[in-house]
Amino acid sequence: MAEILILYYSHGGATRDMAKLIARGVASIEGAQPRLRTVPKVSANHEATEPDIPESGDPYVELTDLEECAGLALGSPTRFGNMAAPMKYFLDGTSGLWLQGALIGKPAAVFTSTSSMHGGQESTLLSMMLPLLHHGMLLLGLPYSEPALAATSTGGTPYGASHLAGVMNDKPISADEKALCIALGKRLAETAIKLKHSN
Repeated sequence: MAEILILYYSHGGATRDMAKLIARGVASIEGAQPRLRTVPKVSANHEATEPDIPESGDPYVELTDLEECAGLALGSPTRFGNMAAPMKYFLDGTSGLWLQGALIGKPAAVFTSTSSMHGGQESTLLSMMLPLLHHGMLLLGLPYSEPALAATSTGGTPYGASHLAGVMNDKPISADEKALCIALGKRLAETAIKLKHSN
């Protein structure tokens, strides 16, 4: 069974909703199953810590989740055209895996949510790709053979799935955005299985 790690940070819930749709795409592929994980918030108070287990939602990620996965979908809301600090903080702590080459050759994809149409979706997706390239991962995007990519008037890019959540975080995920999230999960799972069988 190829386990696909869907690792995300979500503040208002939109990125989490996208993660669940990507998981649906993964689960639709025979021989693949999703593993949903999140990262804790970063506190400016050096004494403050999050509990080891979140009160609700998906468990916090551990480095073993990355070691064990056959593929990775990485998601974060946009913060000034970049990934959110909690996700960057977690990724900065993965140098041990980098030294081992633990992620080399594994497929990866990225996804994001923004409050405005031109709020940095593509730059955020690209910023999340950089550490994955350093880890030697194989990056997947969304091809234009996906009809929703050309039809969308909200989120959706060739760099990865995206969502326009609105300034008040009140815009539901559109039909095109849903289709692209599911397609990204399917593509990631199918690629992971092909790579696993080729080794």
